[in-house]
Amino acid sequence: MKKVKFSLVLAATTLILTCGFVQKKGKWQNLFNGKDFSGWHAFNKQGEPLSDKWVVDDGAIALTGKGGGDLVTDQEFENFELEMDWKISEKGNSGVMWGVVEDKKYCCPYSTGPEMQVLDDAKHPDSFAGKNGNHKAGSLYDMIPPADLNAVKPAGEWNKAKMKIDKGQGTFWLNGKQMVTFPTKGPEWDALVANSKFKTWEGFAKFPKGKIALQDHGNKVWFRNIRIREL
Repeated sequence: MKKVKFSLVLAATTLILTCGFVQKKGKWQNLFNGKDFSGWHAFNKQGEPLSDKWVVDDGAIALTGKGGGDLVTDQEFENFELEMDWKISEKGNSGVMWGVVEDKKYCCPYSTGPEMQVLDDAKHPDSFAGKNGNHKAGSLYDMIPPADLNAVKPAGEWNKAKMKIDKGQGTFWLNGKQMVTFPTKGPEWDALVANSKFKTWEGFAKFPKGKIALQDHGNKVWFRNIRIREL
């Protein structure tokens, strides 16, 4: 009898440990080493040299002017947490996208990837476009406005951003404040897309797994402390 009880306890313990291991989140990995562009390439130009408009500036990825092209990761991700700091120039505009797929039929990362907006809210015209602030920093661009319009720091100052995409649910944070939360599939998501500028775009948000992109919108922008962990 004692032997049977011991076996049951051992089996239960093994099951708990196994389940814990399976559900354990992945380790954080740096997407930028602070020194060079290892792990990144220009959209639709893997293997080609980057434009000299993209530079490493004091440990940050920096776009110095228009014409650099959008950057994408070499790796693809599906369920993940992404953290970074960003800083935008005065009157500047940029963005961070996920679910990006490279194909010659797509001009840009935003053809397929939804966007976390990076913006000088005070002075860029796009801040005053869209609906109810859904073009402002921290928004799910053109779909959901940020919950706190005062969370973003002024142009020239660093902002700490976080994005979580996990099993059909997305959330953005900016400077420690939750900005948006949304489904990434299903009727509610379909309604968000249908009410946006992306409603007729063939490939938009159709790929659960894809690359992370940093946008060249023609303005100076900086990204640092970029790291990700798969969930």
